[in-house]
Amino acid sequence: LLMHTFVLTLPFGCLTLILKRGVRDEPPLIQGWLPFVGKALEFRRDAHGFLKQQKKKFGDVFTVRIAGRFMTFIMDPLSYPTIIKQGRQLDFHAFSDKMASVVFGYTPIRDMCLPGFRDDIFRSFKLLHGDNLAPLTESMMANLMLVFRQDHLSERLREGATFLTLYGRTQDAGRHSGMDSLREDLVKFDKRFPLLTANVPIGLLREAKTSREKLISYFLPHRMSCWSNMSQFIRRRQELLNHDSVMTDMDKAAHHFAMLWASVANTIPTCFWALYHLLSQPEALQAVQQEVHDILNLSKVEFSSDRDVVLSREQLDKLLYLGTAINESLRLSSASMNIRVAQEDFSLRLDGERSVGVRKDDIVILYPQSLHMDPEIYDQPQTFRFDRFVQDGMEKTDFYKDGQKLKYYLMPFGSGASMCPGRHFAINEIKQFLCLLLLYFKLELEEGQARATLDPSRAGLGILSPSTDVRFRYRLRAI
Repeated sequence: LLMHTFVLTLPFGCLTLILKRGVRDEPPLIQGWLPFVGKALEFRRDAHGFLKQQKKKFGDVFTVRIAGRFMTFIMDPLSYPTIIKQGRQLDFHAFSDKMASVVFGYTPIRDMCLPGFRDDIFRSFKLLHGDNLAPLTESMMANLMLVFRQDHLSERLREGATFLTLYGRTQDAGRHSGMDSLREDLVKFDKRFPLLTANVPIGLLREAKTSREKLISYFLPHRMSCWSNMSQFIRRRQELLNHDSVMTDMDKAAHHFAMLWASVANTIPTCFWALYHLLSQPEALQAVQQEVHDILNLSKVEFSSDRDVVLSREQLDKLLYLGTAINESLRLSSASMNIRVAQEDFSLRLDGERSVGVRKDDIVILYPQSLHMDPEIYDQPQTFRFDRFVQDGMEKTDFYKDGQKLKYYLMPFGSGASMCPGRHFAINEIKQFLCLLLLYFKLELEEGQARATLDPSRAGLGILSPSTDVRFRYRLRAI
């Protein structure tokens, strides 16, 4: 996450300062003309363009004052492995724990004196990958089919499959009541998410406050106790949250709400962009559709309107062109930040010859969007190429900068300690969702629309949404 800003314009003269702060080998410091605010407004307006301009002026490493914090940007992707390995002096968890507690409304874990709680929570994420991914994938497939069949009959598409897969169903094994209301409140909360990460008090955001309270109340223990078929991952989190009486019911519910947001906030726009790009390129759409049908045929799966499609984890792994189309969509739309906080004053080594001075509490940031849009790494980086990550019938992993192979070349899910632990589950559910759409529907973009562009207002927070609504036409295929 990256803090954004919410400010009143102050009558100061326009002046940008390029300074050193008096510590040896510190990178150039870029300060704006508004005290405290710094360059936050320019960053929020166009983060990628702003950082590209600063890199051109000051090189691969520079510090920017944004919303009262000193943020040192490392723009050379060849330095990323060194930064990511600096776990002792550059910490992620303290920053994320503090930010999450403010945004989602629970007491910070560090203030609750729960020994080993954070480590236990971190270990629970193992239930989202490896062998545990197979039952999650199977459950997600069944829930997608359930939602598809029920909602198609009412001619209305709703979210719900991810919720059902993680949190389970009601005691009668049906869908939860109030899902429409839950979705609407989640959308209202998410609209104000950038302001909350900027430390704007939620009391000033009435709609977000009301929505958050309703979302948290949905996960109170007495309600969740009536749900069945929960994922092993959520059951384990329940056990950990219920283990210590210090944690209030509201705190427990807020943790579950935070997990719900994390499971859908970036997955939904990723699905949109992948579908949008596929429909924009007939060649890509045809290749992916043919691949899906080939996988079903090879598995001797009979595809018909009255039989549920089942795509296993192994089958999803074989969808090479769908996978590369998703990766290419992530490359074009991801604007996440990899953040670390300096735990002490120290000299940060970038490579064998270079190092820079970093002060305690400074924020060190890797900005993968610059990597993703680098024409030296990706030819014509603004163009969607569905097969960009395929080479000789296999996944392509060889990408170069200055003649050197990059260890990190695609980073929509973070890196190291900040890497999304649910990324494998997320990719699988995106594949499943897109497969069902392409199998059951004839889809096309409505003509006469302008090309979809990214909304930069959520820079630093994950996958960017489209700046305007995009209209699709769809109808059931004759199967």
